Amino acid sequence: MPRYRHALPQLSDQLFLTDAGLETDIIYNHGIELPEFAAHTLLENPGKQAVLAAYLTDYLALARQYSAGFILDTPTWKAHPHWAADLGLGVDQLRDINQQAVAFIRPLRDQFSTPDTPVILNGLIGPFGDAYAPETRISASDAQAYHAQQVGWMAQTDIDMVTAMTISQADEAIGIVRAAIELDMPVAVSFTVETDGQLPDGQSLADAITQVDAATDAAAVYFMINCAHPEHFSSGLTDSRWARRIRGVRCNASRLSHAELDVCETLDCGDPAEFAQQNLQIHETLPWLNIFGGCCGSDLRHVTEIARALSR
Repeated sequence: MPRYRHALPQLSDQLFLTDAGLETDIIYNHGIELPEFAAHTLLENPGKQAVLAAYLTDYLALARQYSAGFILDTPTWKAHPHWAADLGLGVDQLRDINQQAVAFIRPLRDQFSTPDTPVILNGLIGPFGDAYAPETRISASDAQAYHAQQVGWMAQTDIDMVTAMTISQADEAIGIVRAAIELDMPVAVSFTVETDGQLPDGQSLADAITQVDAATDAAAVYFMINCAHPEHFSSGLTDSRWARRIRGVRCNASRLSHAELDVCETLDCGDPAEFAQQNLQIHETLPWLNIFGGCCGSDLRHVTEIARALSR
């Protein structure tokens, strides 16, 4: 049974951590190939599963060290039909992968979750197309029909919520929220922005969040920002109605643009201590934020520094 689906503890003011750049960490720091950048391929054999379990265990131990909660993600960002042909998968296999991913993280939740340091089982939902360079527009209605399949697979498990990560279109976010609400599933939306702080189509983050809320009666439990360096968007954050809907950030350690990251062959991990101070500055601007982790180029070092900075 889901433990927190109807009472998400991260809606309090307690600090919650997430992991960091899973895919870039696994590829560059562990030397493991991820076909199509798909982390769910780690579930294919026991050896890679062990690497993933050890990776997540380190973050869970860090959260407990700092008396923080933890958002424990399934590695399912690309476990949906858009990528099925490239990965040689059918629909039934994708369903099994999504549900296997929940079964994989559940024992880690049981091991580390306590009343004081709750661990949330979070199903990751990725965008319909390429998050870095969206090749097509998708309407809200098409997005709802498309994403309802993966959310539906998750809804049949012990998952507490789903989060749509690295979303670059407001209409797609609307469709995802509507799909989740139809399935009685709590949903968060995490937008990505370019180096100018705007979504890839030029829409501002403020307008995107406002548009999604207006079209869904503010049904998303919260919004986040991920896959962008703090310097790409932090100057646009203000104490405003739309910004108060943001609860967390998972920033890139790299200052590179999405286009540059897409062709980068080395790991750009930046400076973990500087990265933590930049996250601390975001928290000082928006003090209600309580979910922090990392994205491309970041790893345990970066989240450790964030936890240390926020706990002083």
